[in-house]
Amino acid sequence: MEVKGKIIAVLPEMSGTSKAGNPWKKREYVLETLENYPKKVHFDFFGERADQFPLNLGDFITLSFDIESREYNGRWFTSIRGWKAEKGDAAMASAPTAPAQAIPPTAYPGAGAPAAPQMQAPFPGGDGTEDLPF
Repeated sequence: MEVKGKIIAVLPEMSGTSKAGNPWKKREYVLETLENYPKKVHFDFFGERADQFPLNLGDFITLSFDIESREYNGRWFTSIRGWKAEKGDAAMASAPTAPAQAIPPTAYPGAGAPAAPQMQAPFPGGDGTEDLPF
């Protein structure tokens, strides 16, 4: 999956050692989408990708990510794990996003044939005989 947006928060890097003794690293960011009604998306890069894709506050990016949910003590948690970030520029913000999936006009039955005229029902009570109280 992909989302375009601007980095509005860079959270502190986290690191540690797993139970198996392997070191790990995670960098977390918050992205604001470039839509009419912007959404904030918290995501992270884990392991070697934390260093592979360094991002800064104000960067415009296209984020490729996976969504993963897991259960812990009867509650479910969802995370967005980035696997690629392509940097853009401020022109990304003004570029309109394309509709998700437009159906071509030729996919409709009878495409290319003239449309049949539509009959309209007469307005009920147009002659003043309506029985509504208002």
